Order: sequence, then structure tokens, then C-alpha cells
Amino acid sequence: MAVTGRFALLVALGVVPVVVAGTSSAAAAWLALLGWLAIALGAGAVDLSLAASPRRVRLGRELPARVRLGETVIADLVVDNEGGRMLRATVRDGWEPSAGVIGPNRSRLDVPPGERRRISLALTPWRRGDRRTEHVTIRAAGPLGLWSRQATLASPGRVRVLPPFHSRAHLPSRLTRLRELEGRTPLLIRGQGTEFDSIREYVRGDDVRSIDWRATARHVDPEVPGGTRLMVRTWRPERDRRIVIVADTSRTSAARVADEPRLDTSWEAALLLAALASHAGDRVDFLAWDRRVRGRVHGASGAELLARMVDTMAGIDAELIEADWAGLPAQVRRMTSRHALVVLLTAADSPGSSRGLLSVLPQLTNRHTVLVASVTDPAVLAATRRRGALDEVYAAASAERALLDGERVAAAIRRLGGLTVAAAPHELPPALADRYLELKATGRL
Repeated sequence: MAVTGRFALLVALGVVPVVVAGTSSAAAAWLALLGWLAIALGAGAVDLSLAASPRRVRLGRELPARVRLGETVIADLVVDNEGGRMLRATVRDGWEPSAGVIGPNRSRLDVPPGERRRISLALTPWRRGDRRTEHVTIRAAGPLGLWSRQATLASPGRVRVLPPFHSRAHLPSRLTRLRELEGRTPLLIRGQGTEFDSIREYVRGDDVRSIDWRATARHVDPEVPGGTRLMVRTWRPERDRRIVIVADTSRTSAARVADEPRLDTSWEAALLLAALASHAGDRVDFLAWDRRVRGRVHGASGAELLARMVDTMAGIDAELIEADWAGLPAQVRRMTSRHALVVLLTAADSPGSSRGLLSVLPQLTNRHTVLVASVTDPAVLAATRRRGALDEVYAAASAERALLDGERVAAAIRRLGGLTVAAAPHELPPALADRYLELKATGRL
């Protein structure tokens, strides 16, 4: 039971009869007060008895299964009055704060017996993962609105919030470059990482090492009696290469750089690279790792690949633990036994935190092409340029030391046979895609 403001106002109006009766005697004032309270309580009890039962309500939900982070969706709650009285209720839907309910989450509605009403709430989630609601609280008032019956009913609901994938804006330009790459001449894409495409006639400027003498012997030149046409092989970038993307979900990925967690930047870079590599005909596997496998996508391609990746990424948050890099080579071997491009999305700006990675890097570079992608902090670079006041000079010195540490780690990775790419959060996804295209063009995959 709940008391409404109308009941408090009704009790307050008792001041009038109490003051009038108090002009005669104090006993009359007390009798007037008690009488007024009895009338108010009686009215409240009658009103409560006429209120509909909030437990004789059936609840239903109509929710979108998925939504991208930052987008707005409509969540509908259907209230079905199965009782025999008019339901005059205030309904509160208990979404968690990170679901981002726009406006008040309390709705006033009147539902006649046997009918239903729909309550629509706009949600703009501001955190990834499953945003849930478990209960709905219904406060049913009587005809006078003095007292109310209240009940909390179970009505679970869930909306999965996916990574926003803002970096997909860079995909069309990279796909154009990929198509240009696949249409180049053999001279421009000559190298170990090319595969045979077709046979055509030799033209000036072709690489003489591409001449196919057997095909030349089979193609008779009708214009020259007894002659043959010189034929060359054409090549295209290799397809069906293996790409293994490993995202570090340990404590270093929880740090915020440019007001964005490093882990979210890793998701953006991984999604753009996976989309590009999938269009190129390469096979992409994804692994989220710290001390255990937090998420894995294996054996998917095309649209299914991105759908499974974003669904896996949605429920993963950074763990405040150190990464166990020693177990990573075995995880990569489980995904592929062939030579692959292994992309490690991790922090590579501190010798201390990168010691574990450097210790196992030779095991990976012996079998695979390893590319370490990391986020750089634009604020650190900006601090090196501000040297006016004394405190700015100290901050600049600290920033320079941080940059030198990052360069030391990058140099160590290159000495061990790995490749590096580092950029600011919004620049890392396209920079990683460009490096992939560069490796594709030079045949290093």
C-alpha cells in the first residue's frame, strides 16, 4: 500500500474543522481532529478497496535484439489488465542506468478490464554488452486517488549493445585501393605473395621473367609462318590467406586514451581489418585473450564474420589482470597451422608491460608474419610542445620519456621479426588497414 499526495492534502484540510471547533473548547478541537482523521482513513480504505489489483496484470515486452552503441531504439512494454476493475496505474520500468532511458521511466496509464495498453520508452545505451531490466513496479490507485496498491512484478528483458563500428566509414576507400591492387600489372605486384591468374600476349614493358615458354610454343602466330606468339603469365594478389586478429583484454586495455578505452579502439580496428580482409578473399579468425579465451570467432566468412565478431565483442570488458602471453602461441596454433598474418592489438608503450609479449614474440615470428598494433596518446604528444611554465617543462620531459619508451618497445619488436603500427585512437583502424594493404601488395602475406 502507498499513500498519495491527495491523502496528505485531505488530512491537511482537517485544520479547518479543528480551528472552527477550537473556538468553543479544547475538547471540541480534539474531537474534531479525531473525527476528521477517521473520515480520511475511512475514505482511504474505501478507495483502496476499489483499486484494481496490480498483480492481476500480465506484462509483455517487444524489444530489439541488438542495437549499436549510441543509437536510439524503442522498447515497448505491453500491460494487459486481466482483472475486473479499471486499472489506474503508474508504471515504472526498471531499466539499468546504462540502458540510457530518455526522459522519465514512470508512465501513467488507465487500462479498462480486459484491455491492454502499450508503454514505449526510448533507449540510447552508453555502454556495450547486455543492458537488462528485471522488474516492473505498478502502483494502482483507487477512484479517488488517495491510497494505492503497489506490486513489483518480474518481467525480464535484454537488449544487446554492439560496438558502434565507426571505422566502417573508411571501408569504401580501402576497398577501392584493394580493387586497384588486384588490377595491377605483374611488374607492380611481382613477389613471393602472388598467385597465377591467366595467360596473355606479351606487350612491351612486361617482365621477361613472366614469360611462359610452354604457352608460347602452343600459340602459333598466323602472321609469321612458323612463328609463335610470346605469352606471359599474369598474377594477382594471393587470396585465401589466413589472418588471425588477437585483441588484448588485460588491464592495459582498460586505460582511456582520447576519452575512449583502448579496448574499444581495438574493436574498431579489428572490425575494419576483418571487413577488408574478408572482401579480399582472406580467411579471418578473431581471438580475445588475457589469461583465458574471452571470445573466439573461427571459421566464419562474409557477413557472418562481422555479425559474429560484433556479437562476441559486445559482452567483453577489460579485466584488471596481467596478460598471459606465454599461452598465446598455442591458441594461434589451434586456429591455424599454416602461415598467417597475426595481428596483435595491445599496448606497446611501456617496456615493463610489454616484457611478456616480447618474450613469446620469436615463437610467433618463426611461423607467422606478426603485426603489433597499438594506440598512442595524442595528449602525450601535445604535452611535448608546451614548455612555457615550469610545470609544463616537467610535463614535457615526462611525455618525451614516454615517447622514448614506446620507440624502444617498437624497436625491440622489429628486432624480433615483428612489424609495428601505432596511431591515435581514431587513426589506428585506417592505419592498420593501410598496413595490411601494403603487405598484400608486396606479397608478404
